[in-house]
Amino acid sequence: MEKEIHQHAIGLIARLLRERTGQVINEDRRWRVDRAIEMVLRQRGVTRSNDILSLLTQPDAASVEQELVEALLNNETYFFRDRQVFTLLAGTVIPALCRARGEDRTLRIWSAGCSTGQEPLSLAIMLIEQGLTEGNGWSVDLIATDVSEAAIATARTGCYSRFEIQRGLGVAQMLRHFEETPDGWQASRQLLGMIRYQTGNLLEGPPPGPPFDLILCRNLMIYFDDQAKQRACKELRGALAQHGRLLLGGGEGTLDPASGLVAATHDCALYRLGQRALAA
Repeated sequence: MEKEIHQHAIGLIARLLRERTGQVINEDRRWRVDRAIEMVLRQRGVTRSNDILSLLTQPDAASVEQELVEALLNNETYFFRDRQVFTLLAGTVIPALCRARGEDRTLRIWSAGCSTGQEPLSLAIMLIEQGLTEGNGWSVDLIATDVSEAAIATARTGCYSRFEIQRGLGVAQMLRHFEETPDGWQASRQLLGMIRYQTGNLLEGPPPGPPFDLILCRNLMIYFDDQAKQRACKELRGALAQHGRLLLGGGEGTLDPASGLVAATHDCALYRLGQRALAA
């Protein structure tokens, strides 16, 4: 009986994650549900794993659901993740976008699924190094979103442990853009001032405003089923400027041409709008 209750709880929580985020718990990720249950129960001082169902029927069930979803999300990230991608952005993609935006000297960038902020901070460092700042006459709107409220809260602080700051960040960049404090390595005001963090679900649409010149959505759709991936591609396509570029994770496979997005290069998972999307 206890095993049946536990299996029912796993199914309920997996469905909750899918409804809230679009992510699917496959068999090889089923262990994450057990770990999430253990984490939430431990935080609430409960010892029996099957009591999770009782908690989900209590008056504060909404907070329990949010805690479970947060515990299930994979927030793995680090600075300049996949360095060759940032080399491509700095050497080819950003210069091309700057040429397209040469008249108004504005860039709009979206980091979707930004986790605890290392990706948008890496982008901000890259933009500073390329001179794309207000002081040089450029207006850059860099928006970073994640479905995890906890991850966004951490990202907004811009403070990282010694282990986190050393993952992917060069010493010169670390010393230039961060300051060591008793709480950790704190991002400079200039860096944090370049980023607007928001809690947001990709499947519910992009941040409001004009289309984006560049969208990074890496290692997010690998957790989606086909239906959620189609919805995500529709939202990303609709959010991309005509000359814009979409960067996905290397492990997310090739997009179906029916998505309206086509490969822009053979070097990495970089996409642009297809002819049908441009004509629409």
